[in-house]
Amino acid sequence: MPNARNIEMMENIKADLDGVKAVWVVDACGLTVKEVEGLRRAVREAGAVMKVYKNTVMKKALAELDMVNMDSILEGPSAFVFCNGDVAAAAKAVTEFAKENKKLEVKGGMMDNSFVSANQVADIASLPSKEVLMAQIAGAISGVARGLAVCINGVPSGLARALQQLADQKAA
Repeated sequence: MPNARNIEMMENIKADLDGVKAVWVVDACGLTVKEVEGLRRAVREAGAVMKVYKNTVMKKALAELDMVNMDSILEGPSAFVFCNGDVAAAAKAVTEFAKENKKLEVKGGMMDNSFVSANQVADIASLPSKEVLMAQIAGAISGVARGLAVCINGVPSGLARALQQLADQKAA
C-alpha cells in the first residue's frame, strides 16, 4: 500500500502534467545549492518550473495519465522541467546552463506526448524564440507584398515611359 507522501507526490505530478507542453528531464546531481538556485531561476525566467520527484512515482503517473513512456531516462537522480509556455526558451535555459556547468546532464524528456532524446532537446534549444520567428514571418510576408507592389506599379510606369519616348521621337 502506498504511503501518504507518495500519494501526495502523485497528485502533484498529475497536476504538473495537466496541459503541459513539454517536460525536460535533467540530472542535477553534484550541483551546489547556489547552482541549483541559478538553474531554477533561469528556468523560471524562461516560463517553466523545475521540480524534483521520485522516478518511480513519475513512471506511475505517466502510465496512469496514458502519456509517453520515459522509463529509459528515469533512472538515477532526476529533476523535471515542466514547460507550459515557450518550449524552446525552456530548452534553451536548460542547455545553456548545462554548457556553463558540466555537472548538469540533460537526459531527454517529452514534448506533445512524444519522447524526446537529449540531442533533440539541444536541437529544440537552437530554434529561435517565438518572437524572432514571428518577426521573420512578418518580414517574409512584407517582402512578398513589396515585390508584388513594385511589379504591379511597373506595368503602368513602363507604359508611360514608352509613350513619352514615342512622343519625344514624333516631336523631333
